[in-house]
Amino acid sequence: MGDKTVDGSCLCGAVKFRIELPTLFCGHCHCSMCRRNHGSAYVTWLAVDRSQLSLLEGEEALHRYASSEHGSRSFCDRCGSSLFCVSDEHPERVDIPLANVEGPIDRPPQLHVYFDDRADWAFVDDGLPRLGGGSGMEPVKSEE
Repeated sequence: MGDKTVDGSCLCGAVKFRIELPTLFCGHCHCSMCRRNHGSAYVTWLAVDRSQLSLLEGEEALHRYASSEHGSRSFCDRCGSSLFCVSDEHPERVDIPLANVEGPIDRPPQLHVYFDDRADWAFVDDGLPRLGGGSGMEPVKSEE
């Protein structure tokens, strides 16, 4: 693994964590679950191998919600901040909202996923690849 780390936390600071770089990816997710969970047009996630995530404080404040039949989202029970997302589809990985990280990571956002499920009021013109379809990872045929 790398030797650079970046810390993060929830809004109130009850849950603190550290990630060891490098990340696996960084991208914007437009799926309806992410939009509803974060109250935004899309969420920018980074991912690391689970072994690269260390919980520093607040294990007792961290709660898990089964958001689908194959995944869960963890949040702080004190401030409600969304912190971690895990899925049976990629059990070795944990996704973390970039907004909860307190420093730069090793890459900028690289792509949009579930782009065809995006909020119709959100304008995106950043030139990044747009993926969608059933898996959220297929090239979007019509880039409006």
